[in-house]
Amino acid sequence: MNDTVDKLVIFLAKRDGIDKLVKTFQYVSKLVNWRVEKTRPEFAHRAKQWEVASGLSRKAFRTGRFLTGFNALRRSPGPTPAFRLLAVLANSGEMVYFFFDHILWLSRVGVLDAKLARRMSFVSAFGESVGYVFFVISDLILISRGIRAERKLAKEKDENEEEMKKIRADRVMRLMAVAANIADLIIALADIEPNPFCCHAVTLGISGLVSAWAGWYRNWPS
Repeated sequence: MNDTVDKLVIFLAKRDGIDKLVKTFQYVSKLVNWRVEKTRPEFAHRAKQWEVASGLSRKAFRTGRFLTGFNALRRSPGPTPAFRLLAVLANSGEMVYFFFDHILWLSRVGVLDAKLARRMSFVSAFGESVGYVFFVISDLILISRGIRAERKLAKEKDENEEEMKKIRADRVMRLMAVAANIADLIIALADIEPNPFCCHAVTLGISGLVSAWAGWYRNWPS
C-alpha cells in the first residue's frame, strides 16, 4: 500500500499535480506581498517576484492543454443532447482560455510583442469564464441527480451500500470542482471587468488557494 511519500511522488508526476503546487506558491506569495508591502518592502518585492515567476511557470506547464477540451468533446461529449450542449460550451470556453493563454505567456516572456498581453489576457479570461459557468452548471445537475438516486436507494429494502458510497464520493469530487471553478471564475472576472472586490489581493489570494487546494484533493492518489 502506498504511503504519503509514494502518493506525493505520484501526485507531482501529474501535470495537474505540479500545477496545483505551483499555484499554491503563486497565491501564497500574493498574500505575503499584500501583507508586508508597507512594512517590509524588500521582502514584499521578493514575494512579488515569486508570484510572477510562479504564474509564468504555470503557463509553460499548460502548453498544449487546449487539446484536452477538444479530446473530451471527441471522446465523450455527454449522454444526452442537453449534456452534449453543456459540454460543447464548457470545453469550447476552456479551449479558448488555454489557447490564448499560450499567446499571453509568449508576450509576457518577450517572444511576442508585449502590447498583445492585455488583449490576450482579456480573451483568455473571457473564454475561461464561459467554460467555468457551464462546467459548474453540469456539475450541479449531476450532484442533484446523485442526491435523488441516493434517496431512492435509501428507501429500498435491499440497500446497496457500495453504490451509495460511490454516489457520495462522486458528489464530494464534484463539489470540489464547483468550488475550484467558482474561485477561478472570480479570478477571471478581475481580468474581464476589474473591480475593487475581485481585484483585491485578499480576494485573489483566497480564491487562488481554494482552487489550488480543491485541485489537490481531486488529484491526490487514493
